[in-house]
Amino acid sequence: MVNAARLTVSPHAFPKRPGSDPVAGPVSWRVSDAPVGYAEAVAWMEARVEQIARGTAAECVWLLEHPPLYTAGTSAKPEDLVTPDRFPVHVTGRGGQYTYHGPGQRVAYVMLDLDRRSRDLRAYVASLEGWLIETLAAFNVRAERREDRVGVWVRRPEKGPGVEDKIAAIGIRVRRWVSFHGISLNVEPDLSHFAGIVPCGVREHGVTSLVDLGLPVSLAEVDMQLRAAFEAIFGATVIEAEP
Repeated sequence: MVNAARLTVSPHAFPKRPGSDPVAGPVSWRVSDAPVGYAEAVAWMEARVEQIARGTAAECVWLLEHPPLYTAGTSAKPEDLVTPDRFPVHVTGRGGQYTYHGPGQRVAYVMLDLDRRSRDLRAYVASLEGWLIETLAAFNVRAERREDRVGVWVRRPEKGPGVEDKIAAIGIRVRRWVSFHGISLNVEPDLSHFAGIVPCGVREHGVTSLVDLGLPVSLAEVDMQLRAAFEAIFGATVIEAEP
């Protein structure tokens, strides 16, 4: 949910520049099976970002679920928090407005060294959108980016002319040119939980999920496609075991 213009990027817009990364090897790919608290996740990301910036740790993608919660980005408006007592609300430094995280939603926190890839934040956000679009294409879902709003959207003609729903959100932060926060993809969350906020400040469109679209896929299946699409855009990955 960073306010950035959309760009059309090549599938390999964000590889590492040869010889530029002091930490040899591919991007670490980390998956948590149990829900992770939001404050715990942010603390872990911040520590890893510092290590990446110092050149003492590899870049990392961390896939997880959160317990039900709302997050308020740097552009969040008080009136967009419709039911403030429904779930915990976390004020966060990522760009964007209010969003929901919870079970059945795959969150991917992306910690990449943009100093050694590209300092073009607009192209980076577009690459994240492309990653989601390619992942969803593997499930025969035609997802699209929009010029006037961040995230990934699907058309819903069965609901009426011009109707479309958001299936994935993007919100990033950059520190010392290392990215963190990232994306969230709705696989099978309780969509009624989004009613407690105006998601990303967008009132005229709704939200959807793979299951809502009639595709009962598992998180493990989504993870497999996320990894394949990520590698096509950002480069090779290797599994990093949790401690």
